[in-house]
Amino acid sequence: IKRIFEHSPSFDSRFFTPIAGRQQADTYGYLVITADKGLAGAYNLNVIRAAEAARAKHKDIRFYVIGEVGIRYFKNHKIPIECEFHSIAQTPSYRWAGQISSRLLEDYLAGRVDEIFMLYSDVQSELSCAVTENRLLPFEREEFLSGESRGADRNYDFDPSPVAVLDGFMPQYVSGNVYGALVDSFCAEQNARMTAMSAANDNAEALLSELKIEFNRIRQGAITQEITEVAAGARAQKRKKKKKRAVK
Repeated sequence: IKRIFEHSPSFDSRFFTPIAGRQQADTYGYLVITADKGLAGAYNLNVIRAAEAARAKHKDIRFYVIGEVGIRYFKNHKIPIECEFHSIAQTPSYRWAGQISSRLLEDYLAGRVDEIFMLYSDVQSELSCAVTENRLLPFEREEFLSGESRGADRNYDFDPSPVAVLDGFMPQYVSGNVYGALVDSFCAEQNARMTAMSAANDNAEALLSELKIEFNRIRQGAITQEITEVAAGARAQKRKKKKKRAVK
């Protein structure tokens, strides 16, 4: 992409921001990636909150939702879903990414959405994940014009034209970006699930320790009570025998 722009910088592409600059979009598309299951801490909730924030910011917005948790939330709250993808979050693959990107490209190229963003969780460290919002389409032209390129000192011929070459492989590039988001989201989900399960295990062990202490306290109290009753009974029997001997 950088080589095409370096050798043919003066053409517009529907996949990139125009040469004149990016214009304000009217309709926004959001690919929201959630999990198929819960028990992952705030993993799903954080993505849903980001989607709600985007919904409040943009008047005309269309959601493409991945994951049973997100689909269920949108339906329960009567939020329209443009397209829903089931059973993908747990098995990210390039084939699924191709199907998702095909639907996104279909709406984008048809003009039904002007810009498309991706909302998903990404791993920041071993203990934390953060929601990432990336613009998928159109791509920023400046990102491919900056820096050095290995082909800057070479001449290339593009057949039949640079635009045709770009249009030929850009759908695969879009699929690669979607696949990367799916994999990052899946890794973040597993990280969040492990963290949540570790915290739940620690809480369970602490609760079990407290219950054991309470159980031993109650058990010791019951044993002490039994010993006291046995001793009191023995003393009573001893006094009773003494009285009988005194009477005789």
